Amino acid sequence: MNIEQLRPLQATVGMIEVDAKRKHLLAMNEKALKAFLKGAPIPTVIGKNDRHYVIDQHHLARALWDGGITKAFASVAQDLSDLPGNKFWDTVIAKQWVHPYDERGILRALSAIPEEVSGLTDDPYRSLAAFVRDAGGYLKTPEPFAEFQWAEFYRTRIPMWTNELQFKAAVEQGVHLAWSPDARTLPGFTFRGRKSS
Repeated sequence: MNIEQLRPLQATVGMIEVDAKRKHLLAMNEKALKAFLKGAPIPTVIGKNDRHYVIDQHHLARALWDGGITKAFASVAQDLSDLPGNKFWDTVIAKQWVHPYDERGILRALSAIPEEVSGLTDDPYRSLAAFVRDAGGYLKTPEPFAEFQWAEFYRTRIPMWTNELQFKAAVEQGVHLAWSPDARTLPGFTFRGRKSS
C-alpha cells in the first residue's frame, strides 16, 4: 500500500529513532528491503472511506516517508469502516490504539493528530526511551504506548540534550534510572536489568 494512505493515531514520534530507522532502510538493497517490510507489516485498522489508521509502527511509517520509500505492507487488525465517525473514535480509544499527546506529553484533542505520517512531530524523550530500551534498560512489551510512558518518566528526570554526546550520556543515565525503584511500575521494568525467571 502507499504510505500516503496511512493516517496516524498518535501525534508524535522520536525523530532520532526515526532517523536511525531511515538510515537502516536506505542501506538495504531492493530485495532485502522488500523482505524486511513484508516481515514487519504496519498494523492498521480500517476507518471511514477505507482509510488505514496506524495502530503501531508509527516510527517505521515516518522513516519510510522520510526515506522516500512510498510502499509498505499493512496488517489489518480490524475493519471499522462501517462505524460512524464518533463511534470509530470511541472504539480506538477503548482499545487504547490512539495517543493524542504532544511533544511535551500534554493530552490534546483528537484533531491534533496529523492527517498523514509526514505530519508527526518530534518528542525527543520518545527517542530517549527507545534507545534506553535498546541498551537493556527495560524490556519491550506489547502494552500500548509503553515507550511513551517511559518518555514521560524521563521528561522530568533528565535535562534536554543539545548534541550527540549529551544524548549518549542521557541514554546512560536513562538506563540507570530504568533500573531504579522509581521505575518499577512502568511496563517492561526489570530490576537492575535482569530478566525475572
